[in-house]
Amino acid sequence: MLPCVPWLQLILTLLSSVLWTRGENCPANCMCPDPHTVDCSGRGLTRLPNQIPLDVRRLLLADNWIPRIPSDFLVLYSDLVYLDLRNNSLSHIEPGTLSTSSRLVFLDLGSNNLTEIPKGTFGESRSLIKLRLGNNPYLSMVNEDAFLGLTSLRELELERNALSTLQVGALSQLPSLRVVKLEGNPWVCNCNFANLFAWLMENSHKLPNGVEGMECSLPMDGRRVSLTQLSKDSFRECQATLTLTDLLIIIFSGISVSVVAIMTSFFLASTVHCFQRWSKGAKGDEEESEE
Repeated sequence: MLPCVPWLQLILTLLSSVLWTRGENCPANCMCPDPHTVDCSGRGLTRLPNQIPLDVRRLLLADNWIPRIPSDFLVLYSDLVYLDLRNNSLSHIEPGTLSTSSRLVFLDLGSNNLTEIPKGTFGESRSLIKLRLGNNPYLSMVNEDAFLGLTSLRELELERNALSTLQVGALSQLPSLRVVKLEGNPWVCNCNFANLFAWLMENSHKLPNGVEGMECSLPMDGRRVSLTQLSKDSFRECQATLTLTDLLIIIFSGISVSVVAIMTSFFLASTVHCFQRWSKGAKGDEEESEE
């Protein structure tokens, strides 16, 4: 058994070295349960921690008071695949901030103070599979191209925000989308909602609770109704389309009005010109008769 003692000492020495190195590279007030995970959740942070290891893969920053992410923050963390920023004080994400996260698979921005998701927010994070944006009580606008380039995105959470409408293009350009959560928003059943309603009916299998879990407000009296009580006929007045004959009439009418306007202007200009020449001629005759 004695020959085993040197091996045990060597193993203990290596373990101590690993643990010491792990603790040395871990940001202050954070935990690092493994060499590639940094857990700073619930530490009362008001800004991003310093000295995050460059090879971090999982960064947990939930339940803090972080108000912003510097636009160059993720440039150095090319191995990052999991970023949890839920329940902070983020009010906006600067365009391009996440465009350098080429390996990012999971991103949680839920339960913050985001007000809009503009175009270019996520760059083209083609590896992103799950995106959480729910429970942002002030989030009322999502740009139609907000998710452009997220070709691998399978799960999108937009529930319990302040969205009254959403352009269908924001969802239809996600080829890998399998699950989308939209319930709990103050949707309004007006013409701006018509296209989204049609998309939801065709893709109800992507809604965890189906359309049964969604409601919208009637524009007349504000009464909330389930989407199951509506149909495409509910938006019949929004579906007025022009026939080819109607378009030709409109085009011809526009051309005719333009031609008439040009002819009228030419006639008036000619009349004024002739009147001026006549006035000069009459004045010349009077001067000659006086002489």
